[in-house]
Amino acid sequence: MSDTIKITVGDGICHVQMTRPEKKNALTAVMYQAMADALADAENNPAVRVILISGSGGSFTAGNDLADFLATPPLDDSAPVFRFIKGFAQLEKPFVAAVEGVAVGVGTTMLLHCDLAYAATNTKFALPFANLGLTPEAASSVLLPLRAGHARAAELLMLGEVFTAQTALDLGLVNAVLPEGQVFDHALERCRKLVAQPAASIRLTKQLLKRSQRVMIDEAMRAEADVFRQRLVSPEAKEAFAAFFEKRKPDFSRFG
Repeated sequence: MSDTIKITVGDGICHVQMTRPEKKNALTAVMYQAMADALADAENNPAVRVILISGSGGSFTAGNDLADFLATPPLDDSAPVFRFIKGFAQLEKPFVAAVEGVAVGVGTTMLLHCDLAYAATNTKFALPFANLGLTPEAASSVLLPLRAGHARAAELLMLGEVFTAQTALDLGLVNAVLPEGQVFDHALERCRKLVAQPAASIRLTKQLLKRSQRVMIDEAMRAEADVFRQRLVSPEAKEAFAAFFEKRKPDFSRFG
């Protein structure tokens, strides 16, 4: 377990909290590993009926900690980041998110796999994969067009611009937008309602809701991971990462 990931289990709910507020909960390999393990444990624990994920310090997550990410790049399917993504994509139990502050990269793509998600009015979302010379993850290349249509998905994934909680609601990424400070309590109340429902009925309902997408998601995630790993060593990605650490605008003009 990581001291930057807090796991609480009680009253049928497994609460996974990212607790690195000084870095806006930017994710390291250790944090991904802890969350992947927590999801697996919750899925196998008969006392857990719902999984709730949230951040701390007014943020959901700023996405990858780039320094840590480059020091421990995901080279194969056993990498902690891929284990975490596969873990939340394959959950049979309800997966609920309470989102506020920033939700970057996986902080946005995981919402495509949540059954319920709630955001604060101040939440800023972003999918900056292309900006970093990379490509989409977590089957977002197929799930986002299904939710938002090709044109909106292309805009979000190709330009990587920040978008608001209201836009996330319009796109179907979240169920509701609430005032700051109310999101976690609302999400927790929804979790408690799910816990009170017949557990088998809820799991089977989720299974039926996702049945038509299961093969598509698995295939998309495999294809995305293969391309993502290739892009990590691309000249564009190296330029994007260098520019980030040097606090300058990247120059992609010399790359075809």
